[in-house]
Amino acid sequence: MDIRSLQKPLKEQYRREPASSRITLTAKGSETATPLSCSVDIGRAIYQAEAHKGVGGTGTAACSGDLLIGALAACAQLTCQLVAKAMGVPTRHIEVTVNGDMDLQGTLGLSKEVPVGFQAIRVQVDVDAPEATQDQLRALQEKTEQYCVVLQTLLHPPKIESDWGPSN
Repeated sequence: MDIRSLQKPLKEQYRREPASSRITLTAKGSETATPLSCSVDIGRAIYQAEAHKGVGGTGTAACSGDLLIGALAACAQLTCQLVAKAMGVPTRHIEVTVNGDMDLQGTLGLSKEVPVGFQAIRVQVDVDAPEATQDQLRALQEKTEQYCVVLQTLLHPPKIESDWGPSN
């Protein structure tokens, strides 16, 4: 697959019409029969989510933390694959693993000193590329981290607006 050829008409369009490169992604959470679970509709698929087992969930569906680190793993995986292909880095296998640490005492309101959310997130990228040079691997890491949307969003959080009220 030639990534450059695939993306060339898109890049040309975005250069000609910069406004056409702006997109809005939407995810919508909806209630289920229990307050410990919900469905998340991203427009192309619906996922079931539930509270983590450590806060009362059953442990049979992804929790929101799983979805967050899963989004990071997916974005880093796809970005690394695309960058390697575009740069001509000869790889045999790429695999991304993301681990996140949190203390549930914050989530459960047991301690005001313990923050709610992840305290640490680690991204491990395993690249099997015996024929790649060290310069190619360094460039692959640099460009993957530079263009990974989820990583960059977590490193440089956007302004988040919250609107509470009835939807009409």
